[in-house]
Amino acid sequence: MRTIIEALRRLHNAVFGIVERITDGWFFGLFCRFVFAATLYFYYLNSAKTKVGDGILGFFQISSGAYFQIAPTAMAAVDNEPSALSFPVHLMVIAGTYGEFILPLLVIFGLFARIGAVGMIIFIVVQTFVDATAHGVALGVWFDRMPSDILDQRTFWVVPLLYVAIKGPGFISLDYPLSRWWRRGA
Repeated sequence: MRTIIEALRRLHNAVFGIVERITDGWFFGLFCRFVFAATLYFYYLNSAKTKVGDGILGFFQISSGAYFQIAPTAMAAVDNEPSALSFPVHLMVIAGTYGEFILPLLVIFGLFARIGAVGMIIFIVVQTFVDATAHGVALGVWFDRMPSDILDQRTFWVVPLLYVAIKGPGFISLDYPLSRWWRRGA
């Protein structure tokens, strides 16, 4: 019996050792960025488009919809007049709007990917807070057999971003040649 268990252990170590060596340094960073792109990129892109004006030059114009989506409580406090909002609220809306365009691209292309991933994690936390406190979305709870709850979904959203933030985007990214160039002293 001991020899069978030992043979299974050797087989296990050999197979998964090969898989680990083959995927080391590139696969999981690329895979997590792919999962993020495949599941969330168009969600954030479409959401960001609702926050700016129409056309190419509209990109540089924050719409009133951005204020209603990002700072609904502040908008209600000033009778829905964006010009009456304080500077920090304007700054938050501008950062949230353009962050929704820029941060996903940083993650997907692996350019300053760790910064982009941390930014997206913060964005998701703030988004979840605003959804719960200002838009009345029920968070749900973990460990309740209801994976459709927003808390469960947002947790899954954060997982690939957390990997990229901690381990980096991997060899197949724009960060990799950039970091090699930087180390050479260029």
